Formats: sequence, structure tokens, C-alpha cells
Amino acid sequence: MTQMQDPARVRIRRRVEWAQTDAAGHHHWTAVLHWAEQAETVLHERLGIADVTFGREPRVNATVDFTERLYFREAVDVDFAVEHVGTTSARYAFTVTRDGVTAARGTLSTVLVDPGTGRPSPWPEELRTALTAGGEQEPG
Repeated sequence: MTQMQDPARVRIRRRVEWAQTDAAGHHHWTAVLHWAEQAETVLHERLGIADVTFGREPRVNATVDFTERLYFREAVDVDFAVEHVGTTSARYAFTVTRDGVTAARGTLSTVLVDPGTGRPSPWPEELRTALTAGGEQEPG
């Protein structure tokens, strides 16, 4: 387990699109996971590690608690942060808010894999440092 000095984190703003709503008129539950992945993309790009991590970090667990409905055209903020870095895994925490009110929160767990074998691979030190000490990144 790695000591977290200043975990990498980012905030992005998105808008609820028509295709992200369901028959009940509010956001489809999968939209939250898409926004979390978009925030992860921005975070890894800002950290300069996206070229190494993309295609090598499959999801192994996702949890989401939904607390508010979000409607078409509403702006949402997605806060995304590194919560834990293990030997081969990472857990990210995210919160989706509208006007400061939490609409969803959850975690996304991944495992770094070797591109040739698909087997878990230990985090190289430069990636580990970026994730555990990268701090707050520019918004996306």
C-alpha cells in the first residue's frame, strides 16, 4: 500500500444530454459512470500518464449511490480523485453534483495489466507517484 501525499484529483463540468436521459425524464444511471470515466481521462491526460494507462487499466469494480435526479441540460460537476493505490490496483472516488448538491457518489476500481499477457502488473514508480502525489489538476 502506498502513502498518499497529495492524491491526484480533478473536477470537470458536463451537461446532461438528451441521450443520457431515460423514459422517466431524468438521467440514465449509466451517465454517471460515463462522466466518471471522462473525468478519469482528463486526470490521466493532465498527469501525463494517459499514453501508458489507457488500454491497461480495466475496471474490476464500480459502486454508485444515487441521491438526486438530474435533468436534460442541467450542468453537473464531477469531482474525481485517487483514493487508494495498491500493488497493481487503484481505486478512484467520484462525486457528481448540481449546484453544490450531491446527485451521485461512488468508486471505480481498476487493475493495471501487462499489455502482452493481460495479467496484473505492479505500478511503475513514475505512475504510482503521479497518482499518489499529483495533487489537484486543471479542470477539464
